[in-house]
Amino acid sequence: MVFDGATCFFVAAAERPVTTDPKLPVESGPVPVHSSPSQEAITGLLEPKPVPAPSAPSGLQLWLHRTSVFLFVLISAVAGVLLVILPWTPEWTDNSLLLSYPWLRSLVSSGFFRGLCSGLGLLDIWIGFWEALHYHDRQ
Repeated sequence: MVFDGATCFFVAAAERPVTTDPKLPVESGPVPVHSSPSQEAITGLLEPKPVPAPSAPSGLQLWLHRTSVFLFVLISAVAGVLLVILPWTPEWTDNSLLLSYPWLRSLVSSGFFRGLCSGLGLLDIWIGFWEALHYHDRQ
């Protein structure tokens, strides 16, 4: 690179030649484009490799997947029903954990907080049933 005032000029003769294959020696002269021995290797790298087809799951994997989906739906439904019903019962605010924190007891007993918990319960139930309805075995 030659600096002449505020302008930059690149000198091509000062650049080092680049090879595509690190095992080939570096030539100091210009390399013709048509005689490149590794042209097939370059185009082979650019072509996409075929993706192998996924193998069918074994019987054990299939039943483990079914069991995990069933447990997810069951836990989601039970937790959702508890979150919908429990905030509206007297046990929600009259428990020993909230007796020493009156500000927390007033927050938990507010209608907004109870409705928020019930809404999260409905969302939990919806997620569980959505997962059950959209379940399909992997083919």
